[in-house]
Amino acid sequence: MMTHTVTVTGYNSDGEGVSRLEDGRVVFIRGAARHDVLEVSVIWERSKITRAEIVRLISASPFRIESDCPVYPKCGGCDFRHITYEEELAAKLQCVNDALRRIGGLPVEVEVKDILHTGQINGYRNKAVFHSTGNGTPFGFYQAGSRDIVPIEHCLLLKDDLNNAIRDLNPNDTRVTESITLRSGRSGVNMPLEEELDGLVFKVEGFFQVNTNAALLLFQKAREYARLTKEDTLIDLYCGVGALTLFIGRDASYALGIEHNPDAVKTARENAKCNSFSHIEFVNADAAEWVSDLTTPDCVVVDPPRKGLSQGAVRKIFELSPKRLVYISCNPATLARDLKLLKGYTIREICAVDMFPRTANIECCCLLSN
Repeated sequence: MMTHTVTVTGYNSDGEGVSRLEDGRVVFIRGAARHDVLEVSVIWERSKITRAEIVRLISASPFRIESDCPVYPKCGGCDFRHITYEEELAAKLQCVNDALRRIGGLPVEVEVKDILHTGQINGYRNKAVFHSTGNGTPFGFYQAGSRDIVPIEHCLLLKDDLNNAIRDLNPNDTRVTESITLRSGRSGVNMPLEEELDGLVFKVEGFFQVNTNAALLLFQKAREYARLTKEDTLIDLYCGVGALTLFIGRDASYALGIEHNPDAVKTARENAKCNSFSHIEFVNADAAEWVSDLTTPDCVVVDPPRKGLSQGAVRKIFELSPKRLVYISCNPATLARDLKLLKGYTIREICAVDMFPRTANIECCCLLSN
């Protein structure tokens, strides 16, 4: 087996350590820490991507720590249990700013300097999907990079009641499918649930943020960026069950949420009624194809899936021509791409929110104006 000695210089968007081999090839190494000196072996190579595994730790990074989880890194749920939380936040800042430079082509003045976080790195997830191969095998999570299942008795990321629910899962129960999704809310563990944010109550069906306390930080930042008054109008082009629309739209004279999923729209309307917001409405339509009968809104909010804005959605934003655009993203790469497409809008503020501690995922919130 041929090995290489490398020094890790940073991290990629998947949380892998980044280094170079002797011939200059960039190599990605799972479980590596910045400033580690490692002996590694190449395990996968395609096009310009090379991955290696650690054979031996020659010199440990000052940021390296012992993992507190018995199934890390075999389980694919976490990426950063081998480094300090401070180093994890630095890695996420690097990831966002690298995307803004390399993909978005944005100037150095557009930089994310801070990450909002709750400080709670364990026990924050309110949702989990457990898998079983059937035939009485225990439930668990997928192994990193495969569909093999790692049995889980206790996950450090999950809220206590979800961990209690793991012990109650019976893989011999014929009513249980090979995958089961559990949520934890103020009404306990079940589906559907209710969640509360800043005095507002939401029915949780379909997508909802898995970290309630960090979601509040994100929503508060989006509300701050929107700067709505009782004379302003708001359009939310990817509204889901309406949580963000209601959270921000309560400040407006009128707010409208657009969502292509009819079940989510039904739930959004129930959420508006539950919170007594008669000035907030929801429409079942695609963000790109919806036809507006509104004059130019004061603010448009977008919180698209990981693939980012469709070309049609970008055209719709230009068509609406809002004074302010608040873009929430769960993928720095597609955020950077879309910011490059939104020519004519100026980036005024941008920040990151650590919604998923100990994983490589990071949320961003950006304010643009024309």
